[in-house]
Amino acid sequence: MARARGLTKADQQLWAAFTQTIIPLPGKSRPYLEPAPAAPAPREPTEVVQTACPKAKSAPKPLHPESQPGGIDKSTWQNFATGKRRPEQKLDLHGHTATRAHHATTAFIQQSHRDGLRCIEIVTGKGEILSRELPHWLNAPTIRPLILALAHAPTKNTGAVRILLRRTR
Repeated sequence: MARARGLTKADQQLWAAFTQTIIPLPGKSRPYLEPAPAAPAPREPTEVVQTACPKAKSAPKPLHPESQPGGIDKSTWQNFATGKRRPEQKLDLHGHTATRAHHATTAFIQQSHRDGLRCIEIVTGKGEILSRELPHWLNAPTIRPLILALAHAPTKNTGAVRILLRRTR
């Protein structure tokens, strides 16, 4: 059975009614839209509240250890990456399963940020699974906005990752 192309009359009427509710962006004018045919009166009067949409923030770029991210000056990055800035707390994930380690990492970073800590360290060990998964966890949408930079421990120990948290404002 072949379907006819285009919108049905009912769909066209619905679309026309919907486009009448669109608020143009600031500085833009509303395009000419054919008026929608009169719709039957609703049973209960409803009030349409127009709210301004807040500006959507773009998602932060993914972080990688050993690369200086934007938003951090050179001297702060040097102090952080070379180990002059000591971690205020450490989380050791030795012996954790991937699931437990993920939950512990998320809770640790969120709590550290709430406590106003600036530099923390997470030790995964040289194991393949946790050290491979940690960057994915740190770039998750719930955690990434809290993190400013990542670096391996100054001794080039790839089993530990230092994290520079954003300041709470």
